[in-house]
Amino acid sequence: MGFRWKISLAVLLMTLSFLTALFAKDHPLIKPYPGSTGGISSEREFDEYELITGPIKDQKLTKSQHLEGKVIEIRYGTPAGRSVLEIYRNYEAALKQAGFETLFACKAAECGTGWVRVKGLDDIFAGDENTRVLSAKLSRPEGDVYVALHMPASGGKTIINIIEVKPMQTGMVAVNAAALASDITRTGHVAVYGIYFDTGKADIKPASDPVLAEIAKLLKENATLKLHVVGHTDNVGAMAMNLDLSKRRAAAVVTALTTKHGVAAARLHAEGVGPFSPVATNKTEEGRAKNRRVELVEQ
Repeated sequence: MGFRWKISLAVLLMTLSFLTALFAKDHPLIKPYPGSTGGISSEREFDEYELITGPIKDQKLTKSQHLEGKVIEIRYGTPAGRSVLEIYRNYEAALKQAGFETLFACKAAECGTGWVRVKGLDDIFAGDENTRVLSAKLSRPEGDVYVALHMPASGGKTIINIIEVKPMQTGMVAVNAAALASDITRTGHVAVYGIYFDTGKADIKPASDPVLAEIAKLLKENATLKLHVVGHTDNVGAMAMNLDLSKRRAAAVVTALTTKHGVAAARLHAEGVGPFSPVATNKTEEGRAKNRRVELVEQ
């Protein structure tokens, strides 16, 4: 065996070893179906992504959600002897167990008509009985995580995209009683971030407790202050639903302040304006995150 040939063979083996390691990685949130091959195929620290949230028509997505953040593409070869349905159901159940909310799911004709090319998911062919598509969201204080899953009509593989939306770093009010009081004195209102709800729900999540405590402190330190607590949403979903949701969320904040922090109910009034008063564009996840807020308005 010649020296040059040995060097070439060594380089080839090193390259194959590197590629194997690259594709063998899995994401901690999603484990592969047992027997699958492959893994993470690419990672981009910050990129934009169009999440499918509606069926296909005329080679276009009828509905999608624009995201920005870390984008991870995963490709798995599916094990022999396992049906598309069995593998899909396992991923669906795993996402649900991890706390993900399904935003869109379809199979075969439910996916629409024709086909569309989605960056990161390859060509999606609607109507084929083997096609499966799922989009889901996990809400987290440190930044939401979205998952897009595609089991192509051709079979044999599962494509998963994970988008880790980066949390807002600018434009947010520092949530402490002094800052809240300062803004209310200066402008008559203040936008409050850090009160968390699951998508489409009005139950306040435990991670919101520090912010609620600061609002209660504000009211305690300003004994004559009365507030309108106004809920705001982004423009995703039906108008009537968002109006109702924003008011229910505002009411939940009032309830938390009166029952857990002893604030007199007469000092608070809950109202909701849905998407009618945005402070940023609703075309990006960053803008929508800024629009989803509670405002305290001086009565």
